[in-house]
Amino acid sequence: MSLYPDSGYEASTYIYTYTCHEDELPLAQLELRMLFGFEPQSRCIESARRIEPSRSPFIKQRLDVLLEGASLPELARQAASLTLKEGTTFKVVYVDTDGQVDYDGARAIERELGRHIRGTAEMRRPGLLFGAARANGRWVLGACSIPEPVWLRHQKKPQHYSTALSTRVARAVANIAVPEPAGVRAIDPCCGIGTVLVEALSMGVDIVGFDINPLAVRGARANLAHFGFPDVVAIGDIRELEGSYDTAILDMPYNLCSKLPPQEQLAMLASARRLASRAVIVTTEAVDPHLEQAGFRIADRCVVRKGAFARQIIVVT
Repeated sequence: MSLYPDSGYEASTYIYTYTCHEDELPLAQLELRMLFGFEPQSRCIESARRIEPSRSPFIKQRLDVLLEGASLPELARQAASLTLKEGTTFKVVYVDTDGQVDYDGARAIERELGRHIRGTAEMRRPGLLFGAARANGRWVLGACSIPEPVWLRHQKKPQHYSTALSTRVARAVANIAVPEPAGVRAIDPCCGIGTVLVEALSMGVDIVGFDINPLAVRGARANLAHFGFPDVVAIGDIRELEGSYDTAILDMPYNLCSKLPPQEQLAMLASARRLASRAVIVTTEAVDPHLEQAGFRIADRCVVRKGAFARQIIVVT
């Protein structure tokens, strides 16, 4: 098998690992359900869907499966069939899918497979990174992709809100709302300073934002410009917006000192239902009865906690 950066090879099976803090596990699982279409049963996900690891704040690695065998020796024999382009260096890393292999064992696996691949090993800056793992009862070897934590860069935006979503949560919410960006039009009708907009645009989502507060819109524009994104925001009241979108992301206004009156909650949710048939609602308050009155059906949900503070992420159709 010939394998090098410009070979055009694409795998048909992909293995993902993910990691998160215990408090974020419900959010991570909801995001992964939306991205892959099923409930992860372990920290290892196998799918035919190819997702860029940097899209998710929780995906740790993606392995593009090239070879598989019933045992490590069988996989090592198959690794000898890999032919790298002359001058291409490589490195093999063990991808931990079950926590059953210790440090020394992982290094031994890497050495065993590495000595069978015909090429030049390079530990610091390899041209190709291979990953080896045990997954679903067999051993696999393939190209390994490590995500870039894009959302961490977005923390350094010029405008901030104390009650805004973290960039990590905002990125997950954008993925929950738009798991497949191709052909999808999205709206954030109460966008604030644009935290969700920045994450969505960085993943290629076609999205626009509105906010009733001119100062918030000004802040969102500053943040978008800071990261080189187009100005997709405008002043607008969710109750007066027009148009039809595939999905909406509605982060319900949150105030430390007062609650949004029930009539206003219902009006906002009804407006979101008018704009899109599918939505992701972010709320600190119980809004289930209002969702039903607005014509939504709850499809999935989770709670994101930070200490004693909790937000609900609700997927509705």
